[in-house]
Amino acid sequence: MQTKTCPASGFTVVEIILVVVIVGIFAALALPSFSPSRTPSAQNACVNNLRQIDGAKDQWAIENRKKTNDPVNEIEVNAYIRHGAPSCPLKGTYTYGVIGTNPTCTLSTLKAAPHLLPY
Repeated sequence: MQTKTCPASGFTVVEIILVVVIVGIFAALALPSFSPSRTPSAQNACVNNLRQIDGAKDQWAIENRKKTNDPVNEIEVNAYIRHGAPSCPLKGTYTYGVIGTNPTCTLSTLKAAPHLLPY
């Protein structure tokens, strides 16, 4: 008994290229839909960082008997934040301000997605 083997088994180069092109087209269509969702999530992360700073600043002020408009020691306040000083996901910087004021982000002036702590 002889078994027949097909000498042309496997994929041709044209078939492989065609599959790669189709996958590339799907990827090109899918990637732009992900980028608009980054800005609101980065804004939310920044606002949450501002909340953490505000809470740590209040706790530090109570424990150190600080009054309204007293200056803040940022290094000591960062000790009250679980993982230390937070950083803005869009590379902004935080200003802690004095006691009685909300911390701010340098990106708070963005028109599209301002990084502001709600009052």
